Amino acid sequence: MPHLGPTELLIILVIVLLLFGVGRVSKIGGELGSAVANFRKGMEEGAKKDKTDSEEPKA
Repeated sequence: MPHLGPTELLIILVIVLLLFGVGRVSKIGGELGSAVANFRKGMEEGAKKDKTDSEEPKA
């Protein structure tokens, strides 16, 4: 796999901005950030549930 340097990444960013526009790219970034935050929250809730389930005595 070829190495992507800063120049190549800048060119890719410019092409993406030209294709989608600044408003849409920022919207996509915000949605991606909220998706990651929700995923982390779900993982933490799942870990808490697993911990409480393992602490309960089995009948």
